[in-house]
This record gives sequence, C-alpha cells and structure tokens, in this order.
Amino acid sequence: MEHSKEDQAKSENQKINKAQDPNPRFASEGCSVLLDVNDGDRLVFARLSGGAIFKIGNTNYSLKPLIGAPFGSLFQVETGEDGSFLSRILPVKKESTSVNVVDDDARDNRELIDDNESQNLTCEEIEAMRREGAKGDEIIEALIANSKTFDKKFQLSQEKYKLKKQKKYAPKVLLRRPFARSICEAYFKKYPARIGFIRVDALSLLLTMANVTAYSDVLVVDMVGGLVTGAVAERLGGTGYVCITYKGDSPSSVDMVKMFNFTDKIRERIVHSSINELSSAKAASPEENNQQVGDSSASDMVEDVSVTAEARVDDIAVRESKITKAPQPGAKASKEAVEMWKENGFSSLIMAAQDQDPWTLAKDVLPLLSYSAPFAIYHQYLQPLATCMHNLQQGKMAINLQITEPWLREYQVLPSRTHPHMQMSSFGGYVLSGIRISTT
Repeated sequence: MEHSKEDQAKSENQKINKAQDPNPRFASEGCSVLLDVNDGDRLVFARLSGGAIFKIGNTNYSLKPLIGAPFGSLFQVETGEDGSFLSRILPVKKESTSVNVVDDDARDNRELIDDNESQNLTCEEIEAMRREGAKGDEIIEALIANSKTFDKKFQLSQEKYKLKKQKKYAPKVLLRRPFARSICEAYFKKYPARIGFIRVDALSLLLTMANVTAYSDVLVVDMVGGLVTGAVAERLGGTGYVCITYKGDSPSSVDMVKMFNFTDKIRERIVHSSINELSSAKAASPEENNQQVGDSSASDMVEDVSVTAEARVDDIAVRESKITKAPQPGAKASKEAVEMWKENGFSSLIMAAQDQDPWTLAKDVLPLLSYSAPFAIYHQYLQPLATCMHNLQQGKMAINLQITEPWLREYQVLPSRTHPHMQMSSFGGYVLSGIRISTT
C-alpha cells in the first residue's frame, strides 16, 4: 500500500510538471522568439508579453497576437479601425500547374528608362488609401495597375517588383523558434564577433567532434555568450550535465542560453565551476551554491539583429512596466558533482574562447577529462590551434589530432534559376579535435 501511494504521488507530480511546461511548438507568454521580417531582411529576438512592442519602419506593433500561435506562423501588417496590427496569414495551397515552368518571354528591360515618371499613383493617394483601411495587397495591385512600365518588364523583373513593393507596403513577419541553428545564424549575420565568428556548420562540427550524446557530462569553456552551452544542453535534452568552467572568480556571461526556452529539467543540468575548484575539489559554501550566472538586464529588452545597415538596435523597444524575466541559466555545481567529476572525469570537452590562447587553457582543462574522452577546440584563427596541436603532440597528451576548416555554400533553388548565392562567408573558423590519453 505504501509503495502504491508513493507511485501515485510521483505520477501526480509528473502530471503537474507536464502541465506547467508550455508546449514547445507554440509561442507562449514569457518565451523568447525569433522574428524574421521579410524573409531574412531583418532578424529580431523578442520576449513575448502583452505589452511588448515591435517596430517595423516608423510604426510600432503589439506582439500580443503572436502569443499562442504555433512556431512557423506567418503574420502580415494590416490596417483596421484601431490602426495597424499584425494579422496571421493561413497557408494557402498553390496550384502546381506551371510552377516549374518558366515561359520563354521575348520581353526585356533594355528599353526601360528609370526617370521616376512611370508611376501615376502619388504618395498622397497611397497615404489616403492607407487611412481608408486598404490592405497592403490592395495597394500593391493599385501600384501595378498605375505603372506604365510593368507590362513591359520581363517576367522575373515583374516578380522582383512585386516583392519589393510587398516588403514596403505589406511587410511579413515569420515567427521562428529560437534554437541552436537559428540563434547562430541570426548572430552570424549581423554580430558575428559576439559569438566568436562561429558559423552554424562550425558549431555542428564542435558537437560532433566532441561526441555530445545523451547522458554525457560535457565540460565547456564558453566565452561566446552562451551559444555553445545552449547548443550542448539542447542536444543532451535534460540528460547528463553541462559544466561551464573558467579561470578566475566569475564565469563569462552566458545570457544567450535564455533564448533557448529551456524547461526546468534542462536548465537544472547547466552548472558552472572554476578550473581551480574542479582540480582541487574544494567545498563550496551554501552562499556560492545559490549564485547565478549572467546579467539579466540584457535579456529583458528586445534585441535587434537586423541584416540591413540602416536598422539599429534602439529601433526596438519594450514599453511595459512588468516583463516576465527568463530564469538564470546556470547554478553553482554542487560539492557531490565536483567530487564525482574529479574521480571519474568528464566524458568530453568543448572550448570556444576567442580572446584566450587555446594552449594556455587546454593544458589546465584537459587533465579534467577521463581517458579516451574526445575534445574539440574552436578558434577564429589557425595559428593558435597549430601551436596548441604541436604542444599536445610534444607532451603526448592526445592522439588523433587534426585541425578542420569547415566550408559552407548556400544555393538559391528556383525554377531555371538555381545557382550558388552571390555572397557567401569566406570561412567559419577552425576546429582542433583529438582524444585524451594517459601520459604515464
């Protein structure tokens, strides 16, 4: 009877925890979201709440309609009696009769002259249509009907014309879920220095080379804002531990972990401990166990990661008195966990410290790993990793050492227009990988 009561209590607690955890497929109040404006022209991180405001152009829009919508939903700016607002667009199936066929067209743009006189519709008339409540699509149709040169344009030029006007008069916002890839891509486009110039393929290479799998105890040296820590915790999925280690008295900021919308189960698996504590296994005081990592002030604001050069961070603001704050990402590692890692060692290591010498950190951190444990070290430049690799070979500390340079090329895939992108990243850094061995 006692066992049945205990089992019943555990099942009830599990049901309560499941009810408290929001559905990860839907955007809930207080969660972080990634807003993709006009198909990648502008990427903005925001925390949803009833009073959160998002600015497009010169107009502020409430993010309240996004609460409860599934990730991947598309929103479009519309005008109503109370002003402009974001309205969700339901997907419409398009007929695939001539999708993959581009008609041969004898028209071209050679005889077109850009003299700003081809449009009969004036700015005052367009503003009058907006005040009357005309939708963005209606304005675009009016612009096409009053254009003198639209019918003379080539078919692809007409599509580009429609897309250009759609971005101006009917901007669309895609609700994306922040996870390792989307966060890495967003920061790499505008602020690559904040993540140490880690490209998404380099990040995936780090996780693969370090063999990050379920129930692993991963030691992380993260000086890139928490991107690596969040990616490791995301892959572990609430199993194992992610231990952030550092030199000195306090760890580097890992505020980026808050954008992942981790549950309490995953968040509890992210801890931190200094290199000296892991080496000597000193006892931590109760006050240190309650310490948290990172500064919460930056996460309460909406951060603009705009791709356009004209946009600025201060274009976005949250105007409300109370904002739901994200829980702090990492707590102090317990004494029992530190003792266990000192005895057994960590199962893998990932280092991403752009401002530190890799060998200076590696010689102190590698002894914390168990024998035959893989490790992966990222750096923006090749020479520091080459020096580290040489010292590891001389000290016979690791085997299977290799330096990898990731390479990535994106393609545009359209009917009769499939080709590599005109602009691509030249490089995404370098990764030194290997396996720790015993020196005795």
